Amino acid sequence: MKNTSAGFPGRNTGAVPDRSDLKSRVAALNTRYRHHGATAVLEGALRDPDAGRIAMVSSFGAESVALLHLVAMVDRMTPVLFIDTRFLFPETLVYQQEIAERLRLDNLRIIKADQAVLDAHDPYGALKLSDQDRCCDLRKTQPLNAALDGYDGWITGRKRYQAQTRSALEFFELEEETGRIKVNPLAHWGPQDVRAYMEENRLPRHPLVAQGYPSIGCAPCTSKVKPGEDPRAGRWRGQDKQECGIHFENGKPVRTGETA
Repeated sequence: MKNTSAGFPGRNTGAVPDRSDLKSRVAALNTRYRHHGATAVLEGALRDPDAGRIAMVSSFGAESVALLHLVAMVDRMTPVLFIDTRFLFPETLVYQQEIAERLRLDNLRIIKADQAVLDAHDPYGALKLSDQDRCCDLRKTQPLNAALDGYDGWITGRKRYQAQTRSALEFFELEEETGRIKVNPLAHWGPQDVRAYMEENRLPRHPLVAQGYPSIGCAPCTSKVKPGEDPRAGRWRGQDKQECGIHFENGKPVRTGETA
């Protein structure tokens, strides 16, 4: 297990370079695996030259264990990046260790923002109260971008059912801003598929799910969800914010479910 402190390269705000070749590769991958299941898509992502060098990003959240189990079955040496913002629930940190040991994830990398950067920009840890977007950027988005440097793409747990903007989600898509390929093996899965997979494989759920947290992020910005509420209603409750900034479309953060 590796522990990586990441610096902040900064998001590229210049002109987007030509992505024609990458778009062709993504289109070829989607054609090649269009009628395949999640396992075959994962195998293709990790072994197909058109996909390149791939890592998985996991929050070890409410539904994460299903995709982590699939990845472990295909290749336990797949790099798994876990971002520790230093504001996570203690239950998430314990769950992450338990799942990593149970699935024998042999290439888990714990990503943290460099302490010197936090000291310079959020010395008292108060950004979570005054500027949630900046807090997410410092502690999550930028460390992940730095950790993904050198990878051609990353595996996510995004699914079509999570939002209207995901209704046509493909197994492979190009992240225009970075030029990385996103792999979405569970794109066609519904909530019942995730539950069934976890039950069939006797995979433990995140302990906070049973306490009323169907979507789990940092402790200061996550609250319980009442019956009938949207599963993500407890994320940044009362704030005009729906996304931490990891997933972007056309340069803008988009609402989605767990990373993986």
